[in-house]
Amino acid sequence: MLEAGICPPDAEFCAREVKEMNGAYGEKIARIAQILREPGRHWALTGAGISTESGIPDYRSPGTGLWEKMDPTRVASAEALFSDPVFFFKTNLPRWAKINEAMPNVGHLALAELERQGLIKGVVTQNVDSLHLKAGSQRVYEVHGHLRSGHCLRCGISFPFNEMLEQFQRGTNPPRCPCGGMIRPDVVLFGDMMSEDFHKAEQELVQCDALLVVGTSLQVYPVASLPRYARRLIIINLMATPYDRDAEVVLQEPIGQVMTDLLRALDLPVPQPERSHS
Repeated sequence: MLEAGICPPDAEFCAREVKEMNGAYGEKIARIAQILREPGRHWALTGAGISTESGIPDYRSPGTGLWEKMDPTRVASAEALFSDPVFFFKTNLPRWAKINEAMPNVGHLALAELERQGLIKGVVTQNVDSLHLKAGSQRVYEVHGHLRSGHCLRCGISFPFNEMLEQFQRGTNPPRCPCGGMIRPDVVLFGDMMSEDFHKAEQELVQCDALLVVGTSLQVYPVASLPRYARRLIIINLMATPYDRDAEVVLQEPIGQVMTDLLRALDLPVPQPERSHS
């Protein structure tokens, strides 16, 4: 069985619009558009970087990454949950509640549009924020689970996320099922077995022709092994990844900008994100 963990150290784009972009950048955008137009089984693989423009911090950006401020094995692992559940929920529930309030940005909306147009088959995401679903993506594999619900560790009954949050806010920590069992969120913690969605995604990507990697440093295994299945790689991420040398196109630019320009290159409408009501 695979466990979640950190990797060890070691439509035609008009010529005028292409020229208006930075030369090399414009050529890369045009190349991505060309690849996605070609027949085949194309998928997107996303990570925390796609959600930063929705106000959700990523994990590894220098100076701002969440795991630069705290040890994930201490605060977001199965061991942390079971050894000190009070600390676990006190540390994570307020942060997760803010994530659940976030709205999709243009990156999420663009991927949903690419799926609607048949240019990608769907999205494999490491994120637990449900923003791809909120954006309208239909085929989404959430390989690290999600924050929409939790379940009782004793009887298995499912609860909406807000049940855990409301109990916590009333002073019940850890949240409890009526049977007395602890309720845990339906996310994959460090040390957990990988989700069923991961294995489904792996089967899909075995036949992937082009993989559009968006907003992930590809540092967390076993998800970081998935790009190996794709015949062609496109990587859009602010930081370098271990797969850059194997990719056909690499763009280290803001994701919202890249996805906006990509939609224009494909002669598709650019969606306007809704503002958060929080």
